[in-house]
Amino acid sequence: MSKEVHSGPTDETQARGTPYSGDPQGGAEVTQDPLDKLPLDAWHRARGGRMVPFAGYEMPVQYEGIIAEHNWTRENAGLFDVSHMGQLLVHGKGADTALEKLLPGDLQSAPDMKPKYSLLLEDNGGIVDDLMATRRGEDFYVVVNGATKHGDMDYLRRRLPATVVVDYMKEQALLALQGPRAAEVLETIVPGVADLGFMQGAPFNWQGHNLWISRSGYTGEDGFEISVPAVAAADIADAIVAHDAAKPIGLGARDSLRLEAGLPLYGHDIDHETTPVMAGLTFAINKRRRAEGGFAGAMRILAELENGPPQKRVGFVIDGRQPVREGALVLDGEGNEIGRITSGGFSPSLGRPIAMGYAATPFAEVGTALKLEQRGKLFEATVATMPFVPHRYHRKGAA
Repeated sequence: MSKEVHSGPTDETQARGTPYSGDPQGGAEVTQDPLDKLPLDAWHRARGGRMVPFAGYEMPVQYEGIIAEHNWTRENAGLFDVSHMGQLLVHGKGADTALEKLLPGDLQSAPDMKPKYSLLLEDNGGIVDDLMATRRGEDFYVVVNGATKHGDMDYLRRRLPATVVVDYMKEQALLALQGPRAAEVLETIVPGVADLGFMQGAPFNWQGHNLWISRSGYTGEDGFEISVPAVAAADIADAIVAHDAAKPIGLGARDSLRLEAGLPLYGHDIDHETTPVMAGLTFAINKRRRAEGGFAGAMRILAELENGPPQKRVGFVIDGRQPVREGALVLDGEGNEIGRITSGGFSPSLGRPIAMGYAATPFAEVGTALKLEQRGKLFEATVATMPFVPHRYHRKGAA
């Protein structure tokens, strides 16, 4: 979920030095405005976090190195600070019905405590933002991207009826604990969280502080997102990293992890110009909404569902060792431009460059050989299945 100009450093050369400009789930923007500080700013600096401008904040891009942090998260548990993201409470009479005019999800039938991935849509079918929405009784807890959060709030307040209120939960921090040992770590601190299944949330209490924890995340690994009062964020972060299996992880590894997981990044892989059908996000439009329509952009989106989109978001594996970055051209066998790369980098898990982007639908089949052009240099690439690295979410009842 984000907004920026270049994707983050996911190869060893960039990991050692270039300022980070990507946005794993939250947004970065080119701006000269004064930067805000996270509730954990001093905590990150005390642990050696290299701070960079990101989504209007100073945020840690790395601590020990992106490759090492990436691999640690795949094998253990990594703690990410995502407090730059927007936590909203949407409440009031008919909030679910009102939200359904803007989002394509089935919110009226949404069960309590079950986060749903959804999309805030333009009237032309483009994507304003992607988000997570969770029914909590009559209210909805909504998490939106960092760089877009103020625009999202304006959009919602402008288009929702006066009976529905959007509150910005600015006193809350948001942490994400990700990796195969995340449940082991967090269960020692907040007993009961291990009972949650993937895409399930619940309220908890820790040392007198109310928490909201969901079993979800943006790495493809098992893990949790923890909404905590900002005043308690440093204490719970300390408790988490006191466990031998947990370490703080920066934005650079978050970007390489989400790319391997095939997860789109707002402002790169999805934006106002892309539709959910082009982006391969049609799972967010359930059967009832497809039949009834009635959401922003429904005419175009439903037509693309029936007839197919002009382009599709696809993965690429690339020959050689050099990563191909955002903005590179996708070419057919005759050298015609048929798409663009939207995210790319070196995959630490696979030991090779990978990318995602858009290709004209006739060329979007897995196994199709194409060429990529970056700064006048050609690269051999093949359309690949995503995710590049299998998801390892914890689903209840799974062995």
